Amino acid sequence: MSVFVVDASVVLKWYFPETLSDAARRLLDRTHQYVAPDLLFPEVGNAVWKRVRRGELTRDEGQRLISNIADVAVETISTRGLIGDAFAIATASGQTVYDSTYLALAVRLDTQLVTADQRLLNAASRYPALAAHICMVDTLE
Repeated sequence: MSVFVVDASVVLKWYFPETLSDAARRLLDRTHQYVAPDLLFPEVGNAVWKRVRRGELTRDEGQRLISNIADVAVETISTRGLIGDAFAIATASGQTVYDSTYLALAVRLDTQLVTADQRLLNAASRYPALAAHICMVDTLE
């Protein structure tokens, strides 16, 4: 069993039909272990909240979805021990500390961050030490 870091862009695609949702859902059929910084749940929760605010989901639908997401099979790791590395990655790459926290975890675990965020992939790809630790969700074999 392989371990991969997943970010909020992937987890949201498990629940919403979007571009690359099929590729993201295929991850659920594999026997990999998925981990993420503990900021995953507030990030996903905020995205659900935005859909409720825009009227794309009712408040009850949003609440049910949040309950389902809280049970998702992703082990979370505290961001406390990642913040220094995340800040260094953010300042070097120009990406947010939030996104860089996922990448810092992938580097720490010597694995890959699976993302659907092309902008993040492009930024990380400019740095060989980071490029080996990130892949798009539709390219994971």
